[in-house]
Amino acid sequence: MFIFLCLLSTQAFTQSITALQYSIGFGTGDLGSYIGKTSFRGVSFDYRKLIKPNVGVGIELGWNTFYEGQSGQSYTRDNTTYSGNQYRYNNQFPMLFAVDWYSDPEGKLQPFFGLGIGTMYSMRDTDMNLYTLKQDAWHFTLRPELGAMIEVSPDVNLMVTGKYNYGFEAGDLPAQSYFTLNFGFVLQK
Repeated sequence: MFIFLCLLSTQAFTQSITALQYSIGFGTGDLGSYIGKTSFRGVSFDYRKLIKPNVGVGIELGWNTFYEGQSGQSYTRDNTTYSGNQYRYNNQFPMLFAVDWYSDPEGKLQPFFGLGIGTMYSMRDTDMNLYTLKQDAWHFTLRPELGAMIEVSPDVNLMVTGKYNYGFEAGDLPAQSYFTLNFGFVLQK
């Protein structure tokens, strides 16, 4: 019923928001313990259909790669301890349904708050000499977001957002969480 009402209400508003953002990631929890370095390898794609002038619903797809090299470290998995130089990689792929609330949809500065719910695929590799230890999982994920769009022209905005992705424990991995700071361009149609 909710989806039907959303589809009906979209007929009144034809505006959509499409954003491509560069994403800087900061690991928290288990991810932050595994890799302490900031990730400068990230991207996010967002699409929102405005169902009201101040409410948008849509999708978010992202990819953040965390990396850190460590020398002389030990890593324990399945009652076996491995020691040596390690190269740690963690790739996060959130795929979310999102809802955003815009406080001033007609203003030159448009602050907004958003929530996302969906899944996140986590892929963790620990490379040591000839060995690679692999772990992966599909996490149920929640993501709050705060941001602002700044109008450059009637159809183009700049966007700055902060997002916190929290993927609950699943498969081989404990809960995976990270904060991102995002900068990008928005097309409004």
